[in-house]
Amino acid sequence: MAGTDKTKNQVLGPAPIAVLVSPQLGENIGTAARAMANFGLHELRLMDPRDGWPNEKALTSSSGANWIIENATVHQTLDDCLKDVNYVYATTARPRGMIKEVITPEQAGHDMRARVTRGEKVAILFGRERTGLSNEEISRADVIVTAPVNPAFASINIAQAVLLMSYEWYKDQAESLGQKTPELPALEGPGLQTPDTRPATKEELFGFFDHLEHELDVAGFFKTEAKKPGMMINIRNIFGRAQLMEQEVRSLRGIVSSLTRAHEKRKEQRDKERAERERDEE
Repeated sequence: MAGTDKTKNQVLGPAPIAVLVSPQLGENIGTAARAMANFGLHELRLMDPRDGWPNEKALTSSSGANWIIENATVHQTLDDCLKDVNYVYATTARPRGMIKEVITPEQAGHDMRARVTRGEKVAILFGRERTGLSNEEISRADVIVTAPVNPAFASINIAQAVLLMSYEWYKDQAESLGQKTPELPALEGPGLQTPDTRPATKEELFGFFDHLEHELDVAGFFKTEAKKPGMMINIRNIFGRAQLMEQEVRSLRGIVSSLTRAHEKRKEQRDKERAERERDEE
């Protein structure tokens, strides 16, 4: 259960209700609850679960999302599940031949956030493992949600469907990325991460260029003085595009210094060996 902080209140505020219609396996209910917890959903309603309720396998499979399993409610009919709900989304991969709007999970996410912000209570219907939702059940919904999946292999399991819809609900309101640890907070957002360093100053960058130019000069890299200015311009442009951090500039200077020392040691060894040969020849 890496990534789970059981010490914190996991309920994040008003969110869509997940309704599982006649779920069969407790394990699927548990993994669906885990997916809900990942993305801020916390209210689970079960319509006529096949193996009864409570279900120990559901609790075990929730991987720490205990509060969702323990607070789940059981209903005998779909109408009872939805009696206090203002707007319902039905998830399905199959065309239904009925006059009803079809939207994507991403569109559903935007719509759910707008409705919940207005104070509406919304619910998402997820169908049975084997047969999904019936047309009669879909007729209870206001809109159909269908994901852009491979049409030749479109079926996804309950937990995957819950994860997909929960993610679309949560992604635009998330305040951070990933997991926090005792040592570090969660990431504030996507992009280049630069812990314990900062962008290099021009003084640091120019110092590196001078250092590199000197050592290349000593090593005979520049074949002619006439070509040296153009070659250095190219080198500066290469490293300039990299937008180096201060720590990276220090590392690069360390690399150059290390190569220089190695070259000097090899030169000293060659000079020593030459001197020994000359003494032997005398």
